[in-house]
Amino acid sequence: MPGTDGPAVIRSTLRQQIADALRDEILGGRLEPGQEFTVKEIAEQYGVSATPVREALVNLAAQGLLDADQHRGYRVHEHSLADYRGMLEARGLVADGIFRDLLRKGTPLGPKGPEEASAALLSVRRRGEEAARAACAGDLNVLIGYDLRFWRELSALFGNPYLSDFLHRIRVQSWVCAVTYLRRAVERGDGDLRGALWARHIELVDALTHRDPEAAHRIIDEYNAHSLALIERLAAAA
Repeated sequence: MPGTDGPAVIRSTLRQQIADALRDEILGGRLEPGQEFTVKEIAEQYGVSATPVREALVNLAAQGLLDADQHRGYRVHEHSLADYRGMLEARGLVADGIFRDLLRKGTPLGPKGPEEASAALLSVRRRGEEAARAACAGDLNVLIGYDLRFWRELSALFGNPYLSDFLHRIRVQSWVCAVTYLRRAVERGDGDLRGALWARHIELVDALTHRDPEAAHRIIDEYNAHSLALIERLAAAA
């Protein structure tokens, strides 16, 4: 009955909106690693009740973005370089699985027909073009948004929502870890990001369009090596 389901749906949507807003605050550097806050503070900030806020914070803690403290509330998780290396390894393993599946099926992408897959890839390509443009310009905020959408749409094409959700979560975590070093470098004045960020999204789309998982694998390997070298260099300069 509509009257039964309505409040639950509204609460769930509000919880997700709060979780998304807080995730963006972390990615944007407005909530910094180690920063503490309570359910009450977030509820007052967004003008909502404590229940959806508490649910949102539990969700973000489960994703590894927050640490819970029963007595003091929550704080933004502080990731290490070792964490970042592990995230890149996990991303690479998932990508390898995707590309092997592509090779095994021998289809454009997942269960989609040629026309549907072509249209979907065109949408992914547009996201990739915007992400690459932002990367070349060093516009971190725009890049993160388009990059996450790019990978979310790309992984969804393979028809496995569990795989897509896992990859999205690990990519959010890796961005949360990376932006700490990237933003601090910019603040110090020694981190001009123009041309320093990975911008080969379209090459990856082309490799998948041509059913070339080996080329896609090489691109991802180079991407992870590039990302790790950049963050290690910035960490060493801090």
